[in-house]
Amino acid sequence: MRPYLKIRNLELKTPLMLASGTWGLGENLDLYLTKEEIKSNIGAFVSKGISRFPKKGNPPPRLYETPCGLINSIGLENPGLEVFKKDYLPKLLSYEVPLIINLHGEEVEDFVALAEGFKEEKVDGIELNISCPNVKKGGLAFSSDPKGVKTLVKEVRKVWERFLAVKLSPVGPVYEIAEICEKEGVDALVVANTYPALGVIGLAPLKVIKGGLSGPAIKPLTLRLVYELAQKVKLPIIGSGGILSGKDALEYLVCGAKAFQIGVANLIDPTSAVKIIQEMEELKKKHGLFG
Repeated sequence: MRPYLKIRNLELKTPLMLASGTWGLGENLDLYLTKEEIKSNIGAFVSKGISRFPKKGNPPPRLYETPCGLINSIGLENPGLEVFKKDYLPKLLSYEVPLIINLHGEEVEDFVALAEGFKEEKVDGIELNISCPNVKKGGLAFSSDPKGVKTLVKEVRKVWERFLAVKLSPVGPVYEIAEICEKEGVDALVVANTYPALGVIGLAPLKVIKGGLSGPAIKPLTLRLVYELAQKVKLPIIGSGGILSGKDALEYLVCGAKAFQIGVANLIDPTSAVKIIQEMEELKKKHGLFG
């Protein structure tokens, strides 16, 4: 069967990817979807952010629902490279869906070590998370430093020959960093991560949660980024932000994205991938889009 999209070694059956951090580590995915539904509808998995060593994440509260979205402050809790490879990777590979590992590091050396740590594994690619807004080290610090991103991508490319994506922040010098990624050999841009946000949990005394806003509230903002970036760079763009329906997904594609990731939709309904792909295909036929 001809793939929907091929980028370097990565072959997608559909344009839909499960976004990092929105479906756990895959341990419960088959409770909601059959293996055939997973293989037929999901183009690729993007793992939860993996760091060199285990991370406990942030203390509670970690989630705050807004009228049109969700603020999360998970803090990249994960079991670390070696435990992930031993306890979680085998089951993820058993789904027979392309697997992209989201990498989190505080320094360039962390990302390089992680990329080397996955070189011998049967994963299809890596996604450099340079844009998480709710960690104290790494995360957004990279997204405000174009020279740092240039060094990061160059050093990772030295050890990683397969599919390489960078997950951009929606804030900061976004266009400059996108152009640097293109020059340094990145294969695709993920546009974009969550938006720095704050929710008031208590009025007196004041208690707040600071984290990243996702969901329908950010869709118009990210859609504009995708539209404008698609005219500035030649790299394939993977849209991500507020996709809850097939119509949302199709809007990203007509605005220039080649594929898309769903996040909050997974949290609302773990079977949403199937519904979104089916609705999108019906709309494509109705409007005569993409052949």
